[in-house]
Amino acid sequence: MTVSTASLPVIAPTLSAHGRTTGLVMAVVSALAFSSSGPFMKPLLEAGWSLGAALVVRMAVSGLILAPALVTALRRERGFLRRHGPLILGFGLTAVAGCQLFFFSAMQRMPVAVALLIQYLAPVLLVALAWVRTRKAPSRLVLIGSAVAVVGLVLVVDISGASFDLLGTLLALAAALCVGAYFLIAERTGDSLPALALASGGLLTGVAFVGLLCLIGVLPFAAPQVTVVLAGTEVPGWMPLLWVSAVGTTLGYALGVMAVPRVGSRVASFVGLSEVLFALGFAWLFLSETPAPIQFVGGALILAGVVLVRLDGESAPTGETASIPVVPAP
Repeated sequence: MTVSTASLPVIAPTLSAHGRTTGLVMAVVSALAFSSSGPFMKPLLEAGWSLGAALVVRMAVSGLILAPALVTALRRERGFLRRHGPLILGFGLTAVAGCQLFFFSAMQRMPVAVALLIQYLAPVLLVALAWVRTRKAPSRLVLIGSAVAVVGLVLVVDISGASFDLLGTLLALAAALCVGAYFLIAERTGDSLPALALASGGLLTGVAFVGLLCLIGVLPFAAPQVTVVLAGTEVPGWMPLLWVSAVGTTLGYALGVMAVPRVGSRVASFVGLSEVLFALGFAWLFLSETPAPIQFVGGALILAGVVLVRLDGESAPTGETASIPVVPAP
């Protein structure tokens, strides 16, 4: 399969302003849902659950909740898997399994903040990819917005005193590429490939892959009966895992893949940076990890960067397109 450059609208001209606003709301709620995963999973992993077990349960529950959309798509089109199978497989191996496995592997070799910073460079990588493929420089608003957002991200994750680890850096960059793949593949959804069918198929592919790694011993599998402390209250370990699976992951992927075609991969990826801000809030509320004042400044800069990138889209004339690299449908 080759990668081609297709002219895709910065803002889909077939959508009304209301439709684009709906897409932005979906993207923000998706980031909010995803952001709860880390603070809720952290105490579970510290209590004895292995990463492999947590990922298997998380992806399996979410994939099954969204499965009716995939079943409907399979019934509607006889050759659905033959036509869209490669995209669904790619989404599951990169946007679902790859992103999490690479990130958590990087996290074991470097501070979480540094791994987060590198992973969340995905929006900038998408801008750079479009620049290389089209040989057309991004607008001044996009460049300024990217720079402002990256500075804000550095302040939010607080990487002071971190040491360099080459393998950890490469793993985190791989996670960033998988995040970029999430937005590029999600942009291909539409009538022939429903967004929820892609999300379900990707999650079920991801759980099959991670389950295989656990089965052959590459990833440990441990799921003891434990209790964890959230917001000062001791609760059974299954409660935060159920939230992460049924709410955080399900809403995160479902609304995320629905939002990308409405606002475009570039804007959606920058809006996705708000996930790190929401994660700080969840950690503050449930783990008593109080953010430093400089992190609030960083959050404001991230939001400013997102606004600048969004303004570039608003300033484009109706029907104006930006050449964005995409993986073509089979």
